[in-house]
Amino acid sequence: MPYQPPWPPTSTALEAIRKSAVVPVWLPWPLPAGWLVTGFGEVGDQRTGARASLVALTGPSLMEGPADLLVIAEEPGIGIGAAFAGLDGPDPGEGFDSGPPNAKIHVLGHPTALWCVGGAADRAVYAGEALGNWLWTIAWPADAGCMIALSELSLLDVRDHDLDVPYGAFSPRLED
Repeated sequence: MPYQPPWPPTSTALEAIRKSAVVPVWLPWPLPAGWLVTGFGEVGDQRTGARASLVALTGPSLMEGPADLLVIAEEPGIGIGAAFAGLDGPDPGEGFDSGPPNAKIHVLGHPTALWCVGGAADRAVYAGEALGNWLWTIAWPADAGCMIALSELSLLDVRDHDLDVPYGAFSPRLED
């Protein structure tokens, strides 16, 4: 399935992805302090709908300087999360969850386990499962990954919520 050209961070783009997505469109809510939504992406076509959704965010890291975050939901086998993670295969890989989770976040109010996944050295990658789909969180720079483990993120599916989302400048991470 093709990765569609990314959408800019606007309410019109959010509404479009809400309508086309077959998978959840995860958004940390409330957003961490100082964070903004910086774009959207999807994998799919008009016939089948979006089988993967991407939400890009930018804000201050817990360590120093700015950080970027992608939150991705995708059906197994699509591969966009793995591609952004810097992995060769379409999914996190065999045995990625063979031990205690490295982080827990809340998805629709339920604790959800995430495991660190190897990939490119310049980013932190966590993967897990929510509602039968892969859930990926990918943060740049790599030390920004501690935000995922420490900030108690809570994800909502924006297909089910009308939110007053703050937007920032378009994220070049969506063009990787």
